[in-house]
Formats: sequence, structure tokens, C-alpha cells
Amino acid sequence: MELLLLHVISLLLNMFDFSSGIIYNKGDMEQHFACASQGFPQKNEIMKLYLTSRDLEIRCFFQSESKVTSKEFLNVFTSGGLAPSLGIINSTYTGIFHFNLTLFSDRVYWLIHIPRENITKNTDIAAVEEWLVRITLHHGLNIYTTEGTLLDSVREPILQWNLGTKTTKDNISKLYPHVVALKVTKCPCANDVALLGFLLNSTLDGVYIGLSFSGFWNYDDTTWYNLTDTIYSQVGKEHTGLSVVDMVLTNHFLVILTTLGLFISRDLRYPSSPVLMFSRADFCGFERVDYVKGKLWYNERCFANREHFEVDYVTITFERNRTLSEASSCFYSKEPFLEWLPCLPPFSQGMKTVPSTVITFLIDQDNSCGVYLLSNQKEITASVHILKNNKPGLKQKFPLFTFPSSFSSPVGMIFHPRSHFLYAYGNQVWLSIDGGNTFELLADFHDDIIKNTYHSFYTSDITFVSQSGKIYLTKAGLGRYSEIGSITDKIFTLYYDHMGFIHKLTPGRFEASKSLGAFGSSKGIFGQAPDMGFETALALQYITLDEMIFYAYVPENEPEESRYAKRFNNIHLGKVIHSRKTGTAYIKKILQHNTEGFLSSVIAEMIDPFGIEDVRESPCLSSSLSINQDGNVYNLTLQMQTPGVISSSFQDSDVEKTVVIPGYSSFLITRIVDAKNALAITTMTGRVPNGMSFVRGSWFLYNFGQRNGRTWTIYAKPCNYWFQQHDSLSLNVLKYIDLGKSQSLKVKVIPNTKGVRTLEIPLLKVVVGNPTLLEVSAEGSFDVTDSYLMEISAASKALRQGSTSLAFIVWGASANCFVTTFVPTLKSSCSYLKSLHHIPSQHIPLEDWISGVHKDSQGFNMIKTLPINYRPPSNMGIAIPLTDNFYHADPSKPIPRNLFHKSKKSGKFKQCANMSTREECNCTNDQKFSHAVAFSDCREKVPRFKFPVTQYPISLEIHSEDGHLPVETPYLITVMEVNRRENWELRHTVPENVKKLKDYLEPILRAPVYNPLGLNLSIRGSELFHFRVSVVPGVTFCNLVEEFQIYVDEVPLPFPGHTLIAVAAAVVLGGLIFITFLLQIHNIHPLDKCRRLVRGNKVNLSNVSDSQLAYE
Repeated sequence: MELLLLHVISLLLNMFDFSSGIIYNKGDMEQHFACASQGFPQKNEIMKLYLTSRDLEIRCFFQSESKVTSKEFLNVFTSGGLAPSLGIINSTYTGIFHFNLTLFSDRVYWLIHIPRENITKNTDIAAVEEWLVRITLHHGLNIYTTEGTLLDSVREPILQWNLGTKTTKDNISKLYPHVVALKVTKCPCANDVALLGFLLNSTLDGVYIGLSFSGFWNYDDTTWYNLTDTIYSQVGKEHTGLSVVDMVLTNHFLVILTTLGLFISRDLRYPSSPVLMFSRADFCGFERVDYVKGKLWYNERCFANREHFEVDYVTITFERNRTLSEASSCFYSKEPFLEWLPCLPPFSQGMKTVPSTVITFLIDQDNSCGVYLLSNQKEITASVHILKNNKPGLKQKFPLFTFPSSFSSPVGMIFHPRSHFLYAYGNQVWLSIDGGNTFELLADFHDDIIKNTYHSFYTSDITFVSQSGKIYLTKAGLGRYSEIGSITDKIFTLYYDHMGFIHKLTPGRFEASKSLGAFGSSKGIFGQAPDMGFETALALQYITLDEMIFYAYVPENEPEESRYAKRFNNIHLGKVIHSRKTGTAYIKKILQHNTEGFLSSVIAEMIDPFGIEDVRESPCLSSSLSINQDGNVYNLTLQMQTPGVISSSFQDSDVEKTVVIPGYSSFLITRIVDAKNALAITTMTGRVPNGMSFVRGSWFLYNFGQRNGRTWTIYAKPCNYWFQQHDSLSLNVLKYIDLGKSQSLKVKVIPNTKGVRTLEIPLLKVVVGNPTLLEVSAEGSFDVTDSYLMEISAASKALRQGSTSLAFIVWGASANCFVTTFVPTLKSSCSYLKSLHHIPSQHIPLEDWISGVHKDSQGFNMIKTLPINYRPPSNMGIAIPLTDNFYHADPSKPIPRNLFHKSKKSGKFKQCANMSTREECNCTNDQKFSHAVAFSDCREKVPRFKFPVTQYPISLEIHSEDGHLPVETPYLITVMEVNRRENWELRHTVPENVKKLKDYLEPILRAPVYNPLGLNLSIRGSELFHFRVSVVPGVTFCNLVEEFQIYVDEVPLPFPGHTLIAVAAAVVLGGLIFITFLLQIHNIHPLDKCRRLVRGNKVNLSNVSDSQLAYE
């Protein structure tokens, strides 16, 4: 046990990280925790958790390569007060939950139980972000960090449908011989939810699609559907040759291009039938031969918490020139994809235009533009047109960009997901970071052509696949790329899951890297990393002790068409040259020139010194060397240095070696003339020591030739920078910026370089997708550790709503880094987390609300349980309610105060409409305690006050992701009583600046405007008052509305009873006085008459009695 404790302590000490944010690029981290929300967790599996309608229950055990069991680790950690913490993170939300420290004696795992409502209260079907899950051994310390995902299977739209007829894996396997290609598409907000379609040959008909909710990690987890009957129901079974051609899964729709047409699903948010139904889009004049060659284009954006200005667009292009009867060979549509319009705007009559074919058309929503990649007989161009009413117009935003003639085989153009980085690809790859205004060449593949691109928004990975099967990798916005391998499968497609792991999908199997890291993508499926060198000799020229130039040799007789293969190009930027002997150097810059014999070179910085040749390898080194020019070449002549010493000579193996003379030009030996003479070419003509001799030991030989096999290689550089984001746990950040507000972002780049100097130039490049939307300022500085700190501040500057991406690019980082580009999204809009709240004058705990009893210091119960089907009084009286709002509704019970005709006409159930009992109303606890009038049917209890209510303070706060702030100027408010009751008034202070705003707004709003600071409410009426407070427009993008209720009780007598009694008493008293006055005037004394009458009755009674007695 002691050894186990020491082992655990040493692990903890080595793993502590006290930083204020996650540091990326420190290397792949192991999966220390195995966790599952369904069943028992499996070892060495990516953590995939699922949120259902039930509460979330997660089991985790600790993985270790040692012989110590998981149970022993749990006991040690728990006894030390350590238990895992669970972070649930998306672009706007971070929730931290803690596993229980208490373990049962027989349990080998940690367990946590989280109610669903603690994560999300929403259950409606909508595009919703898949959460990132991060488990650490202790919150605040990055110990044993393990990452995974959490998918809300209740709300994800595509998961709520049967796409067609379910089919088995055995039936799918029968399709493999007929599959000619694969198409994959994924949900924009939850990349683990994806569809895989089979493109079939002409010998088999059908639409077969596989649905995965776990990122295609396991083939058996895929649900296969046969959509053939669904599609044929739209076109008729007389057509043949049905197959998938392309697919796009948008936020709310599934669009499938088949050989028989384009089909659009119903809105995925509203399940209305057992099987998903499709409608067909008609394109006049296009037939099966056109659909087979069609392509779909889509700018992938996640519209979780969707804004009114966010909408999906899809484009279809056909590989043919349009005829006179056809509107276009390119069409686009926005959801719900009912109307498909030509991509090119209509030209006015008389306008001179060059007929062009639209290769790709994309919508740039950040800048409200349409971006075209066009081709005509002369050139390839990119054109950006401004959208007007969601349609591209003739007006161009930027001048036309013309690609050079070397870009001869364009294939397409695509935006990197959730960013403004635009890539045009074909036999070259071009990058635009300014919305299509300009493009920069990223890669030139000459005869090879990039056929497909694959993207990960999370890691910013972009993978290019060429027609030869080579795989290239770059990062979004990065000006360098690498070759990472090749694929020999004839039929395959690639796919990035939500965490950025890349998968190779083939008809019969799915493949991903077997080495799983918490911070890293899987690239092992492409085999060993290839050598990016090329077949030629290099000439080494030192500039300083640590800096050098490598010249690439091109023989004079090299054919023109193959000379490009002996040049340095962009793929070598940022890579490392390795010598077979020893030594490495980091390539910093690529140079192209026309020096004799050298058409390109690189400037490199030495990491490890390069090994030189010795006398045994090159005997010529034992002699002196003289240099003499002979036309365009130089004669290198050996001279005997000491008589009697064995003579040295040049050998054939010295060809393509470099003569290095400190302080002078270097020479590449190209031919051996004889034992004493050799011909060479110079690297720097301006520093040639012509006619000079150099003694033995003052000149050196380096071997970077390829005569007997290439002696040098080029490989990708290991990650050379750490990246730290402050105050956030997510790489996918969304910040809302309201009117007059600002947001800041702070990141740090930490050099992790061996033998490479850190230059005093900014290590980060910041690019704004739409610079006209926000006011963005940047401030960067180096600290004492050579780390570079960048802080960005973005503020709203107009009444314009929209969104823009913001990119932090570590321009000098290796493409092997996990994080080189950080792309947060900024929205000039109202945050869905921003809301207005009324703060009651006295807090009532939730348990008291449930019980219905909360007494103040005088024993007065401050909670009123409303009568069933209650309606507040109207101005006509307490028995004549006129409002449409019921409170504490129960359709099975009678409605009180429903005697008068006007009362019978008013009153409408909302939640309980068309229900027969209260249970059928399905009121949630949140609705029962909600002040909103929309849930008045469910409201049972309200705050209760004694009459009179005077100077009740209306305290308001704005709650957002930035905290709680009191409502004060410039926020002004309006207040109304939703049941149209009177007998209440508000008092507030009106400073001069508020008075001007008040005078301006009241005629526009046609309502009184109040200063929220020091606002007081007085109520003279009785029973329920329901108030709605609204912030006036113009000071925020948000529609800030709050409602609160006050029940006034123990009123002396409700109106008009008190008045009627007073009037009646006054009338009776006045009548008595008047009668008394009349009696006095006429000298009438009613009391005397009453006395005489009483006496007379007594006398008569006595007589009668005596007579009766006598008679008896």
C-alpha cells in the first residue's frame, strides 16, 4: 500500500498544472479515465456520453499501465480527498460537476448523477451544440485530463426520425461489390452525428444511407436505412439507375442529390410521420446524365440559439454549359429550400459579359455576399457580389480576382466551417482571408489534383486528398502545409468527428488511429509520415554560425517540364532538414530565383550542427584548394600542402558535395575532371574567392547529395509553440456583444523551441472576418519568458446585427500542433442568456413556495394560493372579471365570478386549452412558479402583501454570462398591468438627461417611460396585480421583458362596497334628521302619543280582565 501511495504522489507532482487556462500543444495526453453513460465503460475508448430524457448518470474508472488495479487507485485518491470533476462545455456554457467522494466497498468506479435540468431545461427539437466533456482528477488542477463528448439525443433533429426502412448489416454487405464511391455529411452543430451514403454503379438501384451518432468509431453502431421506396414515391418506379450522388445535412434539413433528382426532407425539427418524407426540386432541362455529375455546396455553420439573420444556403452545380432554354447551370436556395434560383444575377440588356461557368457559388453570411469561382475559356476568376434581399446583385464588393494560368484545373471552393477562411482548390490550393478580395497560393501540385477537402472546426484541421491518393494537412488560416501519407483504398472517404479525430470510411469497415490522445488528432491511418524531400542535391551556404541557405541544384540538361520537381516550394516552409550523417535545420523562408544551376533555395536556422566529411570519406580534404573561374563554372584544384605527404585526390563520390569556405561563397561540385581538378558552381557570385587558395583545414566538405542515395530528408517539425487561452475552457467560443458593450479575449503563445531563436516580432496574426461590424482593437506584448500575450477588445459600433469570426493564427506554428488557429465567433446581437429579472423585496425560499407558507415577523403569510380558475377583478367590480387570463386553471372545475355576460365572454385557457383536467395541462414546476402571463394557467401561488402597498421598490437586474448588473440609465423602462387594472401608480426621479429621453420616447412608444433607478410602486386596489416591465428599444438588441405579481390582501372593504355603505348611512341619517325637523315644526310629539297609546292599552286590558273574572 505504501508503494502505491508513493506511486500516486509522484504521478500527481508530475501532472500538476496551476495555469489559469488549458495549455494546448504540450503533447498527446493519455486517456486516464474510462467513462460511460450507458453500460460499463470500456478501456481505451474515446469517451462518448449521451444525454437522454432521464438524468445523466456517468461511471468512470481510472486507467493505469501499472499492475495496480483501478479499485486500489480509487481508494487511495478518495482517501486523499481527490475525486474527479466533470466539465461540460460548449461555446457559451461551462458547467462544473463533482463526483461523489464516498465509495461503496465493492465499487470499482466513481459515479456521478446529474439531473437533466441542471444541464439544460430545454427539450424541444432544435439544432443544439454537442458538448465537450473534460474530466480531471480535481477541478482547477489539470491532472489526468481526459476529454470526450456529450450528445443531447433528445433534441438532435435527425435522430428523431426513421430515415427510411431499416436494414441489416448483412443486407448492406451485399451492396459492397456495387459501391463506386462514398459520400459523408455531418450535423453542423454535432459532428458526431453523421450520414454515410453509398454511390452505386448502374447494376443496382437504391438509396442506402448509414446514420451514426457516435462519430463512426464502430461499424456496428451505424444504423442503415433504405430510402429507395421513399425516393421512388416522388419520381415513379418506371425510372431506373437510382443512386446517391451527394448529400448535405444542414441545421434543419437533409438534402440528397440522386441520379434522378434533388430531394429535400421535411423540417427535421417537427416530426410528423413515422418515416422522413422528401420533396423533389425541379430543374427544367436537366436529366439523369446531368444529376450524375452534379455537386452540392454548403457553408457549414452551427445555428444553435439561432438568430433572425442566420439561415442556411445550399448550392447545386452541374458540369455543363447552360443552353439558351436553361436559366443556369448553377442554382441556390435558402431554407426551407422550396425555391431554387440561378446563381448568377440577371444581366441588363445591352451589358457586355463574358460567358462563364460557375464552378462553385457560396454565401458568405458574415459579409452578406455571394462568392463565385468562375471559369471561362481564358481564365479562372473569383468574384464577390453583394446580397440584396438575400439575392446576389450585379454590384461587386471587390474587384475581380484573376488566378494565374497555372491554376488550370479548378475543382471547387469552400469555407472552413465556422470561419471566414476561403479555399479554392484543384491542381493548386489558394487561400483567402478577406472574403474573396485576394487569394494567396498555398500549394501547387502541378499534375496532381485535389479532389476533396475535409475539415474539423474543433482542431482547425484541413485535409486535402489528391487524385493520386496523397494526403496533405494544413490548419485553417495557416500559410503552410504538410504531406502526411497516402491511401491505397480505391473506395473511401474521410471524416472528422466532433473532437477532430479523422476517420477513414470504406464500405465494409471504419478505421481510426489506435493511439488516442486527449489533445490530438489521429493521423496513423495514413501510414508512416513521408519524406518531403525531392531528388536533387543541396548546396549549403552559411550566413552566420546559426543561419544558412540551402540551394536546390537543377542540372543544366534537366527537361523544362520536370524542373519544378527539383525546387523548394511551400510544402517545405516550416519543416526541418535532416542530414543522414547528423544535424538538423529549421526552414524559415522559401526563395525562388534564376541563379545558374539553382532555381530555389531556403533560409534555415540550425537546430543541431551538421556533420562534415572527414579525410577517410573525402581524401581531397588533406590538400590545399585553389579556385579559378572558367566561364560559368569554377575549377577547384588540389595542391600538395607538404612534400612527402601522400597525395590526395578527388573521387567520384565527391560529386554533389558542397565546398564550404567560411566567409566566402560555397561551391557545389558537379563533375570530377581528374584526380586534382573538379568543376563546381557557386552559390553566391558576389563572394567568390577567385584566384585564391585555401590551406588544409580552412575549407570543408558537406554531403547533401543524392548520387548514391539521397543523404538528406525533410520532415515536419514537431510542435514548436504552446497555446494558452485565458478564462475559457473551450476552443469554440461564442461571444455576444450588445449595443454599447464590449468583449475581450486573451491568449498566450509560449515558444517551445530547441536551438531556434525567438524573434521580437508578434507571434500571432489576428484576422477579422467582417471588419465593418465591430470595432476591434489588439494589443500584444512579450513577457520575460519570451511568451507572447495578445488581448483583443471588440465593441459594438452601430445598430447593425450580425456575426463575424475572429481568428488568432500562430503563423510560425507547425501543422503538427493541435492548436495553431483559434477562431472565436463574435455576434453583434442579444445573448440568449441575457434576461431581465425583478428582485423581490423579500426573498422566499423554494421550499416555502412549495409548501405555500412563509410568514413574516408579524405572522403574516406572504404566499397566497390562488383559487382554482381565478381571474383578477376589473375596474367594473370584484365580481365582474374581464381579463382573458386564468390563474391556477383546472378545466374540470367550475369557473367562479362568471355570472355576468361580459365575464362569460372573457377568459381563455392557454396551457389548458382543449384539456379536460389539470393533469392534462402538463404544467412543469418551472411553469407553476413562472411570473410570465403565458403560463398563468399553471401559476398557483403568488406573493401576498397587506393593504395598502405603498412605495414598494421595483428593483431590476440584468442577468447574462457576464454576471448580474442593476438596471440603470441609459436603460429606461415601461410598465403596464397585463389585466388592465388601475388603482396603482409609480414614482421615480427624473434627472435632466432622463427627462430628455423620456420626452422623446413617450410619443413614439405611446406609453409612460420611467427611470428604473429609484422606482417605487403604490397600489390602492385589492387582489392580484400582474405587471410587465419592458426595457425601451434602442439601448439594447435584446427584448428585455420581466413580469411580476402582487396579491393585495386584508383590504378593509373592496371597492365599491365601502362607498355604497357610506352613502346609505348618510342617506338614512339625513332622512332621520329631516323627519325630526318636520315633526318639530308642526309641534308633533310622537313619543307622547306613543305613551298615551300604551296607557290606553293598559286600561283596556284591566277592564277586560275584571269582566272576565266576574263572569267566571
